[in-house]
Amino acid sequence: MLVVGFPAGPLEANCYLLAPEGGGACVIVDPGEDVAGPLEAALSQHGLTPVAMLATHGHPDHVASADEIGARHGIPLYLHEADRPLLGRDAGERKDGIVPLAEGPLGLAGLEITVSGTPGHTAGSVVFGLTSAEGGRIVLTGDSLFAGSIGRSAGDGDELVRSLGAKVMTMPDETVVLPGHGPATTIGQERAGNPFLAGTGA
Repeated sequence: MLVVGFPAGPLEANCYLLAPEGGGACVIVDPGEDVAGPLEAALSQHGLTPVAMLATHGHPDHVASADEIGARHGIPLYLHEADRPLLGRDAGERKDGIVPLAEGPLGLAGLEITVSGTPGHTAGSVVFGLTSAEGGRIVLTGDSLFAGSIGRSAGDGDELVRSLGAKVMTMPDETVVLPGHGPATTIGQERAGNPFLAGTGA
């Protein structure tokens, strides 16, 4: 599985490209602020054609470029319905180009993606889990889980901790965590050292 990630925008939110391999279809995760330029460069470098955008949640630093990229490539944005109002009045009422995300398996670009709801940072926050053909596991956590921290800003910290305990920290230790900001980590590292997860049974 090919995973390409880069930070963009004033808040350096991580945008990711996921594909079974180079030279084919891919999905874009969290097309945030100022993403278009580096995204097009990465698509060209790896010979990728996007078929959809996925949002871990609806904050602008994770979806601000969705309209531009969607129009350029003719692809929809998958977003949990609870976060649609965060897109603003016009986008929140728009039906075209936005596909509601639901928990469970989602097949896109030859990938099997597991969508799990993790409300707390926002009402519609989700994480995306994948297993590579070689057996490696990754989870894209948006602003729900970071290396050494969690995303409580403007959200419900208690609800988020419960969500993480039930949906994320049950994953194997070797699962690679690709967060919405900052460096990658693993479930094992967070289980051992994330102070916000103490008492979750992780």
